[in-house]
Amino acid sequence: MYIIKQLRRKNNISQSQLGKEIGVSLRTIQLYERKDANIPIKNLTKIAEYFGLTIAELYMHEVNDMGEAYTKRQPFTKHNCVFYPLEHGKYLVMAPLVLVEWHKKYIQNLKKDKLKYPFQGGFIIDFLTEEPHRIFEVSGEAMDDGSSEAIPNKAYVLGLELKKDALTRSNESYWNQSYVLVCADRIICKQLTGYNKENRSILCHNLNTSPEFQDFELPLDEVIQVFKIAKKQL
Repeated sequence: MYIIKQLRRKNNISQSQLGKEIGVSLRTIQLYERKDANIPIKNLTKIAEYFGLTIAELYMHEVNDMGEAYTKRQPFTKHNCVFYPLEHGKYLVMAPLVLVEWHKKYIQNLKKDKLKYPFQGGFIIDFLTEEPHRIFEVSGEAMDDGSSEAIPNKAYVLGLELKKDALTRSNESYWNQSYVLVCADRIICKQLTGYNKENRSILCHNLNTSPEFQDFELPLDEVIQVFKIAKKQL
């Protein structure tokens, strides 16, 4: 993001100083200052906080200060998310973020119907849907096969919530897609390949082909929420 370089220079901060503040190398800061840099949410949050901004404000400075067109439409809120309209049909969505450390607490609050969202993350999207948006930090290597579809450990994914009963219908568009499944005891990321009507279970596939990552069937009754993954950040 060019705005990081501008903010750094404005505050007379060197690249090495900024890297030290957020815990990354000088080379990493140089990469972050590129226009289309893919910055992990944790580090983007640290950078924004260091300069006294929110992630949304950081993005807004980016599109405005770089001279890119930004529409004058007002942001709007839906399902605990804030959507900032950009030009060319794009939006910055600030959505509730569920960090790995927050997985158990999220499930507990979900069961009590007392959801709180202490964290937020941002994605640039080029579509609008009616489904609630949530961002999850992924844990584990089960979905990392090194391919373009891989979702490695500590990646962040933007999920669109589906009604879990939708998976019981014969709709091929649901299968061979990656999902976040909020279960009664854990939150997992899997590719779904089908539905077993007899057992009322969904077929879960791991992209990682290592022996320790075996495919399995998951009873639908154990699933509380289903989120289809729309985008990811590494």
